[in-house]
Amino acid sequence: MLKHSLRWLTGLGAAGVLIAASATPAVAAPTIEPYFQDATLAIGSEATIRGLLLHADEPTVLTDVSVRYDYRSLATKITVAPADGQECTAPEPGVLVCTERSDVVLYEMPPLGSGIYRNGAKRVHLGLTEDAQLGDSGDVAVSFQAAGGRRGSYTSRVRVGEGVDLAGGPYTSLSAKPGGKFTVPLVVANAGDKAVTGFVAVFDLPYSIRTKDRFSNCRYSGDHLVSCHFDEDIPVGTGLATTLNLEFVKDTYAPASHSGYAQFMTSADFEDLTRVRTAVGARAANPGSGPKLTMTEAPSRVRQADQTDVGPGNDYTAWIIRATGVNGTDLAAIGATLKGAAGTVVTATVGFRNNGPATLDGTNGDFEAATHTDVELPPGTTAVEVPDNCWLRQDTTRTYSCASEMLLVAGQTYAMKFRLRIDKVVSNARGAVRVNAPCECPGGEGFKDDIEPANDKATIVVNAAQGGGDQGDGDGDGGAGGGGSLPITGAPTNLIVGIGALLLVTGVGCYLLARRQGSRFPA
Repeated sequence: MLKHSLRWLTGLGAAGVLIAASATPAVAAPTIEPYFQDATLAIGSEATIRGLLLHADEPTVLTDVSVRYDYRSLATKITVAPADGQECTAPEPGVLVCTERSDVVLYEMPPLGSGIYRNGAKRVHLGLTEDAQLGDSGDVAVSFQAAGGRRGSYTSRVRVGEGVDLAGGPYTSLSAKPGGKFTVPLVVANAGDKAVTGFVAVFDLPYSIRTKDRFSNCRYSGDHLVSCHFDEDIPVGTGLATTLNLEFVKDTYAPASHSGYAQFMTSADFEDLTRVRTAVGARAANPGSGPKLTMTEAPSRVRQADQTDVGPGNDYTAWIIRATGVNGTDLAAIGATLKGAAGTVVTATVGFRNNGPATLDGTNGDFEAATHTDVELPPGTTAVEVPDNCWLRQDTTRTYSCASEMLLVAGQTYAMKFRLRIDKVVSNARGAVRVNAPCECPGGEGFKDDIEPANDKATIVVNAAQGGGDQGDGDGDGGAGGGGSLPITGAPTNLIVGIGALLLVTGVGCYLLARRQGSRFPA
């Protein structure tokens, strides 16, 4: 089940993209979806590394895995060779078959409860032969098979292009108050020996940073800037610059540093990354209707050949914006009041609410759950069903630790349902819900700066049903220290992801979920 907001980042760069997704029941036998990214190879440059990614919506282990690369349409133009020491054979020209030495375990993408499982096969080098010429193009059909009849395939496009080297400008630091406006520079340079003919800036901006501009050559998801396409050329040894008008939303956490990035890529590299969107039912982010965003004037030039960046690593810029003032977050625990006879199963809907005034955004730091919540079961009860994002703590037999979303929006309620069997009726049996609970987390102990810690704990109370009747499957009412029904707003269904996640969206999330859910994802 895709339940949690997450923002995946890879070494490919980033783009602030809002992805809307709905949860769907997991299926018994997960389909394994493969993805092999398109590539533009530069004449005279080193080989490019690519790997087959495998995805599912359930944990799974693949044994006896072999991967077949069929590049016969480009057999005299490209080479495909092992990159990670796997055992490979070439049964015929233009075909490479590689076997995995160990099982391929599809593990869950962070945070716990994301519902998307991924791993990759050993990678290969894609290179060019001496016969390759500018403009050559063809397909590489990549297929896998594993024990139990599991198999799948994906056809990737490979083009022969011209190598260039885009470089981003220096990092910039500035400050603004929550709700305040600020301007950042967007600077790109040509660090190679060939003119760059058109390029794309792809943005990775957190929840807190928005824009009101709507340039016609840029794309947006709501108020989030996704990407901008520039037709300007960049002659060798020169650079271009412009500025972006951005602002903090009012619920920005402060004081804190919020970072944004822009990655520059050639038009062909951007196409390689995003061409699959249409095939998987992705919905493009919306172009603006205003004037065109331009950079420093450069001579107009027709794009003669596809280009690829052969000097990655210096192709991005960053802005560190310090949110000044004080704008904190109050997470208030929500408990439940339950009634039932011995032997019945009741549902405890518990969790917490972000009372604001600030949104808590863990995606701007360690990409961990923003907080953890402990749920201690009342005596006389046993959990027969727990949420996917919860697990039994090692130091206890009755307390579950639950990972939250990475993004906790001010004003939202985050609810979880525990199905509890009443083994024995104990008068006023009390359990507890504790938000901001300590955890053994890679990023530290979680959120410790709650501005109202007095409401971090709520109770779960279980009593006998009135009149001794069987309550069956009753939902619990509850609140932070009081009664009343719990409004279940659920987890926000917006996923904030980076350009690396476009790979995940197009090859993982979109491809898998669009087929099973009919969802539409902007990218």
